[in-house]
Amino acid sequence: MRFIGSIFEKLQRHPKRIVFPEGTEPRVLQAARQFYSLRLGVPILLGDRTAVKAAAAALNVSLDGLRIINPEESPDLDSFVKRFEMLRRSKGVNADEARKTLSNPNYFGAMMVAMRQADGLVSGTNESSGGVLRPLFQIIKVAPQATTASSCMVMEVEDTRFGERGVLFMGDCGVIPDPTVDQLADIAVSTARLFRQLTGARPRVALLSFSTKGSATHPSIGKVQAATALATQKAHTVGLDADFDGELQVDAALIPEIAARKVPESQVAGRANVLIFPDLNSGNIASKLIQHIARANAYGQLLLGLDRPAADVSRGSSPHDILGVTALVGLQSIDYETLYPGAGLNLPGDHR
Repeated sequence: MRFIGSIFEKLQRHPKRIVFPEGTEPRVLQAARQFYSLRLGVPILLGDRTAVKAAAAALNVSLDGLRIINPEESPDLDSFVKRFEMLRRSKGVNADEARKTLSNPNYFGAMMVAMRQADGLVSGTNESSGGVLRPLFQIIKVAPQATTASSCMVMEVEDTRFGERGVLFMGDCGVIPDPTVDQLADIAVSTARLFRQLTGARPRVALLSFSTKGSATHPSIGKVQAATALATQKAHTVGLDADFDGELQVDAALIPEIAARKVPESQVAGRANVLIFPDLNSGNIASKLIQHIARANAYGQLLLGLDRPAADVSRGSSPHDILGVTALVGLQSIDYETLYPGAGLNLPGDHR
């Protein structure tokens, strides 16, 4: 709670509106209630009003201060349909299809964020990642000056010797199965920028592999090496003050004694606070191992590179996990243009 407590304190000074497409989910209702009670902002629950009220009553959760919107009955539905039809015209989507699509709360919530009626979106407790990501990519899309949409997990472990006083940012754990060199470099830079924004500390970024500095040979190792060099260049271009190193095994990245033997000259090894995985297999497996075996507080997936802030939470998330992710999405939205200059300036359907 050390890290997430500091996030709560910052967000209390700038409360935000967060939309939850899964308005009848018990864990979402509990997290939304806490979000409002902690004065972090206004939760917006999507779903049939009667069903949302019944679900809240069954949990004895008060809905005071929480907004409820039924997408099918919203006065904004007509304007949203027109926007979506414009966005998807090249795909042959007509008004009837657009209306049917926007009755899906994930699509309606994404349009709310895109149209500035909410500051961020949190979904995924009962959805596959595709069901959350597809509406975001179709409506919100990738931010200007960003080329890769990815994700990261924020891990808070008890042992403060790891990462930044126990906090580790890990990417990509949820979006790109097998990133190219360019995508991997983008993931490293985007995750480092988010780390800097949310913690204020200098990112020390380890690009991970099963090899440390040529201890093994394989095409995947060459990809990590190339991505490390490219990430360093990209960070310099965008003015990000950070250290990057790779390829590194995870023990060399995190354990000072091992780093001293393997890569004594490194500025990152043994002190990494941002971990970048070579593919989605390793990232997803590692994040879930740390969460469940090390009993870490896990907050994610925070989506990176989108025009507006959003998160795709795990179906195994607890109310506390959802609350933490929601606070992080809210805090991102306060100064989102610092991460992605020009983000959020255009409405969906506008000519860019």
